[in-house]
This record gives sequence, structure tokens and C-alpha cells, in this order.
Amino acid sequence: MAKTKSEETPLMQQHKAIKTRYPDAVLLFRVGDFYETFNEDAIITAKVLGITLTKRANGSATYVDLAGFPYHALDTYLHKLVKAGYRVAVCDQLEDPKMVKGIVKRGVTEMITPGVAVNDKLLENGSNNFLAAVHFGNGMTGVAFLDISTGEFFIAQGNLEYVDKLLQSFRPAEVVFAKQQQKNFRQVFGHKFYTYTLEEWIFTHTYADEVIRKHFATHSLKGFGIEGLNEGIIAAGAALHYLRDTEHPHLQHITSIQRINQEDFLWMDRFTVRNLELLQSSVENGQTLLKVLDNTASPMGARLLKRWIAFPLRQQAAIEERLDAVAFLIKEADLGKALHHHLKQLGDLERLVSKIPLKKINPREVMQLARGLEQVKAIQELMGGVENAYLQRLYEKLDCCPPMLEKIIQELQENPPVQTHKGDVIRAGVHAELDALRKIAHSGKSYLLQIQQQESEITGIPSLKVAFNNVFGYYLEVTNTHKNKVPASWIRKQTLANAERYITPELKEYEEKIVGAEEKILTLEQQLFDALLQTLQDYIAPIQQNAQLLARLDCLLCFAHNAVQYKYHRPTLSDDYVLDIKEGRHPVIERGLPPGESYVANDILLDKDTQQIIILTGPNMSGKSALLRQTAIITLMAHMGSFVPATTAHIGLTDKIFTRVGASDNLSGGESTFMVEMNETASIINNISPRSLVILDEIGRGTSTYDGISIAWSIVEYLHDMTAHHPKTLFATHYHELNELENKLDRVKNYHITNMESGNKVIFLRKLARGGSRHSFGIHVARMAGMPPQLLERANEVLAQLEEKHIEAPLQQNIKKVAEKSTRLQLNIFDAHSDTFRDIREKLETVDINRLTPVEALMKLNEIKGML
Repeated sequence: MAKTKSEETPLMQQHKAIKTRYPDAVLLFRVGDFYETFNEDAIITAKVLGITLTKRANGSATYVDLAGFPYHALDTYLHKLVKAGYRVAVCDQLEDPKMVKGIVKRGVTEMITPGVAVNDKLLENGSNNFLAAVHFGNGMTGVAFLDISTGEFFIAQGNLEYVDKLLQSFRPAEVVFAKQQQKNFRQVFGHKFYTYTLEEWIFTHTYADEVIRKHFATHSLKGFGIEGLNEGIIAAGAALHYLRDTEHPHLQHITSIQRINQEDFLWMDRFTVRNLELLQSSVENGQTLLKVLDNTASPMGARLLKRWIAFPLRQQAAIEERLDAVAFLIKEADLGKALHHHLKQLGDLERLVSKIPLKKINPREVMQLARGLEQVKAIQELMGGVENAYLQRLYEKLDCCPPMLEKIIQELQENPPVQTHKGDVIRAGVHAELDALRKIAHSGKSYLLQIQQQESEITGIPSLKVAFNNVFGYYLEVTNTHKNKVPASWIRKQTLANAERYITPELKEYEEKIVGAEEKILTLEQQLFDALLQTLQDYIAPIQQNAQLLARLDCLLCFAHNAVQYKYHRPTLSDDYVLDIKEGRHPVIERGLPPGESYVANDILLDKDTQQIIILTGPNMSGKSALLRQTAIITLMAHMGSFVPATTAHIGLTDKIFTRVGASDNLSGGESTFMVEMNETASIINNISPRSLVILDEIGRGTSTYDGISIAWSIVEYLHDMTAHHPKTLFATHYHELNELENKLDRVKNYHITNMESGNKVIFLRKLARGGSRHSFGIHVARMAGMPPQLLERANEVLAQLEEKHIEAPLQQNIKKVAEKSTRLQLNIFDAHSDTFRDIREKLETVDINRLTPVEALMKLNEIKGML
């Protein structure tokens, strides 16, 4: 039988009413000194936190599940619930229980979700915690990224591929979108994000424009340069709405909104970001470019470095500015060391200042903020007159906020407590009444000792002592030996086995003064601290600017350190189409080599006129993939404004880097290895430009040998002849038949990775050389992997038999014939008197090859294959 409202206790009725407003959140319900959870929330909480699940009475013969923890352990347990993927609503007591008869008024004071977190235990120092909002518009998709812990706010719009790339680069902790778009979102972006859906009416331009203008207190959005980005504005409005919806009304630290311009940055699709392992490794605890390059000194610098890697610059002037600054810091090594020293002591200015409007900052953190501003001041002094234009601009914009710095130092104790209720937060001399109350509290205790000595002398009780307990406050304790000496004016309060306790009017009077003073001190200190925080609100924007400027300085110092430490050199950026790298190295692999082992460097030359496409062959595990990746990474690092792991590097300005590396099934999407390959390759073919760098590794291995060779062959031909863009291309393959293309296509050149055979072993020399390779040494690799000897012997026997029967040679001859007589060969296939072949011929004659995209060609090929 269902419980009626009258059967529930008043407390549970209150809980039910609040829980109804937050049905999809775990409700932490403050009851006295505990946060309690009930029913389904209790079951979740007990399981996630590993605490006891109990039952308690709830009115007439009913029970509820219950799990709770002490209120002071909130920080310990809260992050565990959120990390487990739960939304958590913190419901606090809004009244003092001592002042209320009956049920205390309660309400949700904060909602914590993965994307809306400011608790230090929920955040990583070197990573942003972005909330993303996505709006699917008509032909355009808008996206916004907002980090409530730092105040950073970005907006963009574009096609679905662009938004997908942004989501992967920003890696938001949570994504919100309209409920009606749930299926659409899953189809486009998959299941890799924590998501939450909002009502459709929130995603309208009128509402979003009003929300954003109201937040920034402006009449229009022109000042932010985002007017016209209608879909992006809708996404940004939804993000702000979500913050207020999750009980975060104080957002004064979100002081600006920045537009992400696609044309400002070198484009890398999400496959490239993944394949090059820029931010995440494909193996657990594997190294990434970020880990290898990150020698920043501050949390702000570490977070910015991630964005510089994900968004390399495209404009030569901006790149050269960074390179000039890095060169200057290398030359001025002593200045660099001094700056690095102060940056290390800076603390997380960005997150500290963001806690001010959120009312999450404590006295000790305010003092840390002041010490951070002292480091800003020291950095200003070091950078005065610096002879570099970029660094000079940074110096001119720094502001150590002297009035704020002085106010904090003057008002707060040098080492204040974390919590204001511990007392001793405000310095002496700041507030006259506070000083007077402290004098009463301290002198009052001294006076109690005087009372003890005075009464001891009057009564002749040598063992008399003054003590305190919570039942009746201060008292005089007399042992039974001397109780006959107690004056009649004393009031007995308690009898013990060996003593008796008394109070006097004088004692009670001073007790009231002392206790009253201590309560007033705590109240006054809290008021003074709140007033200080209110003053600090005016300095949020300049402190955030300091943090952003010093983050840039930190990244440039990091680049300078890496250049010296790892022997990187300055790249030469040019407006031409040449990529010429001498003695290039892979920065990640190089750092992972055992001590004493050096990386085998290689040269790479690509241009549009003579060597547009390199066909790279060589043994498995010889280093083909490493060479491909290092070429892309060196190009990327140059566009970041970093020195590069090469002796010299002439980098023609690049607008896009594409990679198709490795093979893996997309099981969740129901796609085979070959389908994944073709999807990624089609994306490249359809988006290349004259300044693109294309990296292709083992295209076609996800299907049969003949299909694979045909597709790989046609891709090379397309990149060479069928597009006017002529993108610079590195194509590694185990199909040695592709070496024939060098004889057919002018700008295709064959290279291979060298090796040396010694007895029954193969030694990889990892050096690039002209000409193609004819062997893959697969059996040697199998031996290195630890395959059983019997298996390897049998493999060698089969290989010998195949070679004797010349299975490989006819295939190569056929490929050569295809190259020489492709048109005639295709027609001759259908000379057979077969109805099927005639049908295929008729179907092909209706196809306009000049208008056929690569993807449509593959689909047509699959259709014809089905006819066979």
C-alpha cells in the first residue's frame, strides 16, 4: 500500500518536496551535523562511497533507506560521486536550528555536475574543466565552451566535422544540448561525452542574446566580435542558462567571451589529433606530445599549452613573433631562469580569483592570491625594458593591482586559517571594535586567574581552581578536604566524589563578557572578510588578464627550455610550398629511448613541383610510421611557434594536416576496419587544399590484397593528377607494387627504410634512402614477437613454396599492365559473352567519372562487386 503524505514525517515531506525539483540528482540533505541521502539516492551513495546503508522509521510503520556522512567530510565524498558520473544537489539548512521551532528551512545551495565544478578535488591543475553547449542549426552548428573554474568562455560555429574537432580538442567534462537532438548528437558525436539535455525553448536566438547581454551588461555583442555567429550565440546562451539552472548565480568572473576563428589556426581533424597522439595516447599511460613538451611552471601555462598544441597558428607574422620571443629567452638565459622561478611561485591565479564571486575562496587562499600578485610585481620588474616586441607587450599589460595587494596584506594575518570560524583571520589595528573585543576575551581569561588567586587567599583554600564546562560555564572547584571553608555566598552547582563545584555572581558576569566577546569576534571577522572579498570583486578582470599574459610567457619559456635541453632548432617559415627537414626526429620516441641510445634522424623533402608524393616502403617495425608522424609533428610544432627536433626545417606555411594512420574497428558504430579506413580517407580527399600536408599509412590493408592495391593506387593517382591542389603527401605502404607509380607519375618518388640482413636476422637501420623496397620481413618480426619456432619454420616453408610458384611476380606484372594500359584493360574485361558483364558495362557507361567523388566511386565499386 502506498504511503500517504500524512504517514511521512515532516522531515521526509520536506525532503520529498525538494527532491521533486531535482529528480535526476543525488540530493545531499543536511540534517544537523550530517548530510543524509534517502531511498534511491542512499543506495547510490552507499555503493559509490562505500558507506553503510541503513533503514530508519518514516512515520507509521514505514521505513526508508538511509546513508549519510558528517558535513565536514563533504569535500572528501562529493568528488567521488561526481567522478562516478552523478549530478549532486547540496541541500543546506538556511536557518539556525537554535532559532527555529519545528522544521528548519532548507534549500539547494549548489548543484555539482562533471562540467560545473569548482571544488579543487574535482579539478586537475593542468587541465581545464569545460562545459560545452551544442546547438544544431540550419546548415551550421554552434558550440560554446565555458570553464566556470577559470572564467574562460569560447564560442564558435561551423559544420559538424569542425564542431567534432573542437569537442575533441577541448575535451569537455560535460556537453549540453536540446532534448530533441539526443539521437542526432549520438549519431554525429558518439557516446564519448557525459551529456545532459535541456528544453528546446532555451535554444533560441532571442533568449540567448538576452541572457548573454544581461550577463555582460551590454546593449549589443559587437564589442566581443561575435555578432553574426547566431548558432554559436545560441550555444553560449544555453551554457550560461545551465550555470544558473545549477544554482550558480554569481558569475562575475566570466568577464569576456572569445571567438574561435577557424581561419586563424592550422586545421587538424579529430583523426589527426588522435593519430599523432597529441593530447592522449592510444595505450594506457603512454607518452603524448603534450607530456613531452610540457615543462611549464604554472597551472595556467599548462592549460594554455594544451590549446597551443590543439590549435597551431596559421599566420606567419604571429608564428614569427613567438619564435622571436623563444630565441630571445634562449639568448637571455639568466632572465629566463629568474622568470621561471617567479612563475613557479605564482600559484593558480586564474582559479583563485574565480572563487571570489562564487564565494568559495577561504582566507588562506586570499593570502595566496596576494603572494601571487607579489610574483607578478617581481616579474614586472624583471621585464622592464626587455628587448623583444612580443615580451614588451606582455610586460606593458601586466598589473599587480597595488591597491588590492596592499589591502590584503594590511588586513589579513600573515598565515590565516583555512576557515573563518577558526578565528584570528584579521590583523590587529584593522578594526577598533574587533581589537576591543579581543582585549576583553584575552584579559577576561587573565582576570579569571586573578579571581582564583584572590578567592584562594580569602578562603584559605590552597587547591582552589577555576575551570569550564559546557553545562554551566566557568566554576570554582573545591576538594572535599576544604569544603567547610566555602563562603555562604557561593552557589553549589555540582557534587563529585572528591570535590564540589560552585559559581559566583562575579564569575558569571565575566563569563558572559568573555563568551559574548568570542562570539562577536567570529561574527565581526566574518563580516570584515566578506567586505574584503567584495572589494576584491573589482580586481577580477585585471587578475585574469595577468594570468593569461603569464600563461603565454610560461609557454614561451617552456619552448626555450625544450630547445636548449633537447637540442631543438628554429624552423624557417615560408610562403612557398616546400617542406624540407634535415635530420628530423620524433620528439616523443626520442625521449623514450633507453639511456645511451640515440635517435636515427632522417631528411624529408616534399614540394608541389618535383617531389609531391613520397611512396615509402620498408620492413615492418623499421620506422616508417615514426617517420610519417615526426614529419607531421615537426610541421605542427613550427606552427605553434616552437623550435623543432631537427637540424634545420624549412616549413612552407601549412593550413591543414591530415593523417590516416593505423587500422581499428569501430565496433560500437558497426563499422569494419576497412570502412573506418575509407571514411577517414574520404574526409581527407574531400578537404585537401594546396597547402595541406597529407600523411597516409597502410591504406587498403583492411580489405583483400587486390582491392587494397587498387584503392591505394587510385588514391595516389588522384592526389597527383585528379586534383589541382597537389598536396604534399607521404604514403607508407606494404604494397611494394605501388613502386611502379614512380615510372608513371612525374612527382611521385620512391623511398624505403633501410635494413641489413645478418645470417638469419634482420637489423633495422631506420635510415631513409631512395628507391623502393621489395620485402616486409614479416617472419622476422614474428620471431621478434616471440612466436614458437615450429610455427616460424612452417612459415618459412610456405613462403619458399609460394616464391617457387612465382605467385608474387604475376601480381606485379599485372599491376604494371594496369599502369600502362588501364583504359584498354577495363574495356577488355567486358568482352566476355556474359549477361552480368554486359550489365556491369552498361552501368559503368552511365557514370560521369569527372563528377564522381572518391566516396561515391567506392560505393559504386561495392555495388558492382555485389553484381558479380
